[in-house]
Amino acid sequence: MPFDERKARLKTEVIKIDPDFPEIEKIIHCAKGVRKGALVLFPTETVYGIAANFNDDKAMRRLREVKKRSTDKPFSVLISQKELISNYTSAKDAKIYKLIDECWPGPLTVVVPGLEGIPTIGVRMPQNRIAICLVEESQCTVAAPSANFEGNPPPSTCADALHDLDGLVDIAIDGGEATFGVASSVVDFTQGIPTVLREGVITQSQVDAITKRKHVLFVCTGNSCRSVMAEYLLRKMLSGRSEVEVHSAGTSVFLRSTASAETIHVLAKQGIDARAHFSQPLNNIVVNKSDLILVMTRAHRHLVLEHFPSAEKKIYLLKEFAEQTIGAEMELDISDPMGKSHSAYEECFATIKGALNNLFKLI
Repeated sequence: MPFDERKARLKTEVIKIDPDFPEIEKIIHCAKGVRKGALVLFPTETVYGIAANFNDDKAMRRLREVKKRSTDKPFSVLISQKELISNYTSAKDAKIYKLIDECWPGPLTVVVPGLEGIPTIGVRMPQNRIAICLVEESQCTVAAPSANFEGNPPPSTCADALHDLDGLVDIAIDGGEATFGVASSVVDFTQGIPTVLREGVITQSQVDAITKRKHVLFVCTGNSCRSVMAEYLLRKMLSGRSEVEVHSAGTSVFLRSTASAETIHVLAKQGIDARAHFSQPLNNIVVNKSDLILVMTRAHRHLVLEHFPSAEKKIYLLKEFAEQTIGAEMELDISDPMGKSHSAYEECFATIKGALNNLFKLI
């Protein structure tokens, strides 16, 4: 049945929401509408968009008709956490994860290979508090094109958006003026080389700089001792080399904590301040963006590969880079000094330093 714009132009419900302190009950009301098939106009940090339930065929047909968009142009989706990109793509290209880890939440849409018969899909994690909360509370995949007719400038205020869409959407959230006022940058990762299809706040030169950096990841258990020593020491060794970034994470981090007091003390003797360190759990973003993963024990290697099998070609035991006596058997695990004497921490640090001195020559 053809779309009847006159019948569709019922009264749009306008709801004003504080952009700095969003009223959750108002957002829940709007999110329930999205979940049930309504079209909801909402703010992002770039421009205003229209939210629709991506898995509701009727809502998506209506969205396409309201936008006056051709059937060959797909819609992007919004997510509320970086890690949720794995719900929409199985791509493991490190460049994708380097860029989203640097730019999300923010004005960036990445075009990646899709899943389940969808060749490609655009994915974005917005920064705007109202937008993030709306996506979270909708409890469905949210499609979100800009709130304008195809070919018209994207709106930066609710009033501008309603100029085209008043009566064509069910709910309009007035969350103030969009910060940037230009649509998100769109970067295509489906052709091998990251290519900006639409330039917004993020430029091609910025994309190139971010995606070409090398990332080294150290992994231990709690990310409070061994991996911290390795991360901060290698950072010092690489001082002035912006083309390499160093991180660390733990296989069993459930609550974020600082580095252990002994670790901080051992590093302080080397002129390294690790007091600001907080432990980070291992996740698909930090693993996928890494070019080299160095673990402390064979058990750590097993755990990483159990959860992230695609990391097999870039994971090594750190002690593999230590000096060895030719023909001698060598224990490749670096034991955990946690709960042991200060001398155990000193010995652990010395082992790590020896391995890093050789690794440094290869980076």
